[in-house]
Amino acid sequence: MTKVVYKIVPHDGGWAYRLGDVFSESFPSHDDALHAARRVAAEQQVGGEAEEISWQDAKGEWHTEYSDGGDRPEADVEDDEAEKAR
Repeated sequence: MTKVVYKIVPHDGGWAYRLGDVFSESFPSHDDALHAARRVAAEQQVGGEAEEISWQDAKGEWHTEYSDGGDRPEADVEDDEAEKAR
């Protein structure tokens, strides 16, 4: 099973959650970003309907594949800033 990890980080004068190189919008407080990341992580794990999905890769090529709707990653939130405060 795939695992994704959202990380709470300072960003753009506030706080955000990050997945890889992608940042969420900025939140005014650390707690706001943490709550949003936890909500997104929980939603990430909810299955859906079976369907075909299309996506474009970094080279601009389109791909189509079947998703059974239950193929969801495990999602977690890491908060290094909270660890530093301890």
